[in-house]
Amino acid sequence: MLTCGVFDNPAGLNKKQMDKLKYIAVLLLLAPTLFYGQKYSTRAGLVKFEASVQSYEEVAAENKTASAKLDAATGEIAVLVPMKAFRFKVALMEEHFNESYAETGKYPKATFTGKIDGFDAGKLTATPQAFTISGDLTIHGKTKKINDTAKISKSGDKIIVTGDFVIKPGDFDIEIPKVISKKIADTVSIAYSLSLNK
Repeated sequence: MLTCGVFDNPAGLNKKQMDKLKYIAVLLLLAPTLFYGQKYSTRAGLVKFEASVQSYEEVAAENKTASAKLDAATGEIAVLVPMKAFRFKVALMEEHFNESYAETGKYPKATFTGKIDGFDAGKLTATPQAFTISGDLTIHGKTKKINDTAKISKSGDKIIVTGDFVIKPGDFDIEIPKVISKKIADTVSIAYSLSLNK
């Protein structure tokens, strides 16, 4: 039982008033825990992309350093991807990606901010459920609105969000030289897996 100064009843309050005061004090003490307990995050999210064309060398890379935050109370989600952390099988391809296409020196990160429609963390289970995520994707300094269907599940204190979507480099002012355009797909498939912890 709490016995600190405020509960010693120096003002001579009746029992009902004291009970109300204790209730309010407990709520104030718990408020930070309740608020911050709704936040989930990771700094090790996985993002992959592929723009391969059959009969040519694979154009694919993965990044294991994406940061993400999810507000389980509102369904708001934000993701930040360091562009220089994409790893290719071929070093020269990685160099061209950083210097010529993504221009990572000038545009070091890609971001997404949006909301998971109809999200209710209390109803999540180990079986992935489909949710629509909508928001703003910014790559190469350009922002586009996107909608994506993600699979979301819960395992212990973790919320796992996975999904994939397709973009066009031209929508983000990323130019592919004509001399190699036939070796790179017109669209880029992006897949992600975020394991978020409290």
